[in-house]
Amino acid sequence: MTLSEMSLSYRDSAEVLRLRLIELRLARRQCRTRKQIQALDARIRALSPLLRQCRELAALTQHYYERSCPPNEHYRC
Repeated sequence: MTLSEMSLSYRDSAEVLRLRLIELRLARRQCRTRKQIQALDARIRALSPLLRQCRELAALTQHYYERSCPPNEHYRC
């Protein structure tokens, strides 16, 4: 798998995560009990960093070999 292919894979994963987070936030609005809200909040907190990481890795792998690749605090070009 090339870095370009990895970039597309990360973008696809990010889109799946983004849509799932939207679903969870909508479900949270319809919750009636505190326990349900807390469970959904925990799931949202768990998935949010994964979405950020997928987006960052998609950008990094897409531009990895470009000299102008901006530095990332978590990953190195």
